[in-house]
Amino acid sequence: MSKQPTSSFKPDYAVAPGETLRETLQAIGMSQSELAERTGRPKKTINEIIAGKAAITAETALQLERVLGPPASFWNNLERNYRETLARLAEEKQLQEGLSWLNAFPVRAMIKFGWLPKKKTPIQQLQALLSYFGVAGVDEWESLWTSRQAAFRRSPAFQANPQAIAAWMRRGEMAAAQVTCRPYDAATFRETVKKARSLTPTPPETFEPALKRDCAKAGVAVVFVPELPGTHIFGSTRWLNPVKALIQLSLRGKSDDLLWFTFFHEAAHILLHGKRGIFIEGKGLGCGQSKTDTDAEKAANQFARDLLIPRREYDAFVERAQFDHSSISSFAHRIGIAPGIVVGRLQHDHFLPYSHGNQLKSRFTFAEESGSEESR
Repeated sequence: MSKQPTSSFKPDYAVAPGETLRETLQAIGMSQSELAERTGRPKKTINEIIAGKAAITAETALQLERVLGPPASFWNNLERNYRETLARLAEEKQLQEGLSWLNAFPVRAMIKFGWLPKKKTPIQQLQALLSYFGVAGVDEWESLWTSRQAAFRRSPAFQANPQAIAAWMRRGEMAAAQVTCRPYDAATFRETVKKARSLTPTPPETFEPALKRDCAKAGVAVVFVPELPGTHIFGSTRWLNPVKALIQLSLRGKSDDLLWFTFFHEAAHILLHGKRGIFIEGKGLGCGQSKTDTDAEKAANQFARDLLIPRREYDAFVERAQFDHSSISSFAHRIGIAPGIVVGRLQHDHFLPYSHGNQLKSRFTFAEESGSEESR
């Protein structure tokens, strides 16, 4: 016996179970008063059921089964389907009013990256976006992310496009949920960060799994998430719970100097700035508005700079003023880091123009950006 396909028809109207009850009574020639007498229900209740003003309860369904013949499950299903249809229609009306909210998100890019399924209608796409964020409706999203914005320390990066950055950060949360971490231990993480410096000259297939593995042992999930249009974001740091932190990196700029500086900058926030802050790094690391934000970003910048290239070593190198490829490569090899990081530092400090030395930088690409399913 072949299995019949399940119908996906969803009417744009709701038929109350009372209509079927009315038709049944007419078919057998029974009045509403007689039904009330036979079931023991008040006539007013029967009238309200037929008018769609009262629900058929489980008890009433059993009584209708004994009096009229169709099983209680028949009446219960009519009632359930009616209530579900009413709820769906009400939700669709509410979602219709929220379609302008959908347009604020980079939906096309999210579909391209495989974060969202592509739907046939705007309403369905909006429902998929709400499911992505794990919220019931637009109002719930607004409530949740408005409260989070307060914790974002009013980063100008976030204010530039809050919806796009919220989508990017949500993807990071979802990826981090798949990372099993030991409870956070500050001493272990500090040693892990120092050890990570030796990974900078290695290719992605070496440093990515090692970095993720070692940080997870210290209680920190490290995830790489492609930048969405309009975000202009390098990375972010936040605590998912008291024993698990998240470092999320975007590869913005796609070069090793920016990647590694961002990682160590974010690691500094975890080590130096407690568990309450949520840090977002946009164009130019360290862009907070308040004095506290500025101090925190400056401290994170200093931590990253000095760990990657010790100050004494750097000062001695720039004093020689020999910034050809050979000298830079030799210096980088001697202190154990990627030469692209040295180039980036020299460019930032205006010892090199941004057009020089870039051949020494390694560049990375997310596979999502080229249609592959792998990370890079």
